[in-house]
Amino acid sequence: MGKILALVLCFGLLFIVVPTNAGLWDKATTVTFSQPVELPNIVLPAGTYIFRILDTPGSRHVVQVFNPDQTKLYTTILAIPNYRMTPTDKTVIPFDERAAGKPQAMHAWFYPADNFGQEFVYPKARAVEIAKAVQEPVLAAEITPTETPAELLEAPVVTIAPPAPPTEIAQTVIPEPKEPITWENPPVTVPAPAPIELPKTASPFPLVGLGGVSAIALSLVLRVLRKAS
Repeated sequence: MGKILALVLCFGLLFIVVPTNAGLWDKATTVTFSQPVELPNIVLPAGTYIFRILDTPGSRHVVQVFNPDQTKLYTTILAIPNYRMTPTDKTVIPFDERAAGKPQAMHAWFYPADNFGQEFVYPKARAVEIAKAVQEPVLAAEITPTETPAELLEAPVVTIAPPAPPTEIAQTVIPEPKEPITWENPPVTVPAPAPIELPKTASPFPLVGLGGVSAIALSLVLRVLRKAS
């Protein structure tokens, strides 16, 4: 979505621009629309209108829209200077592109050969809707159709930014629980302990001999004792 740069006499059937004879001071321009056009606080039906700058003390940024013979005032619009790098020799009217079937919202008005144009200030509630629709900033103020030019000039102007696109929230994927993994262990065979072999007992014959020697020694001792007594 963006702005449609509508040039004088080359915007299809939307509008035709004809300079008036009022001079350069009020930038009076005759515009003929072939379809409805939205301006702050008003939607103009298809027809011919005169745009001109109102003479206000200390400001050249209040625009008024009249019928062709300037006997009926349709609306008074608060505007802010809008700079362009390259002036043209034709009137340029950018529009905020809208959905099919809805009137295009007039964004600004550039008089031929001027570096500075008039960017229109919309009521805040409507500016929020337009910014959301076109995804571009829109000037806004707390204004109604009843303000006088002096009251319009005192209204604080803000810029309504388009809403940020929704942030995609990353979803945490929780894995489904899995069945526990089991292993079938083969049966463990424990070998039987080997029998403990005790050392073999020695032959009894040496003991018998030792006992005999002991007996002989004892008898000899007894003999000696008897003789001594």
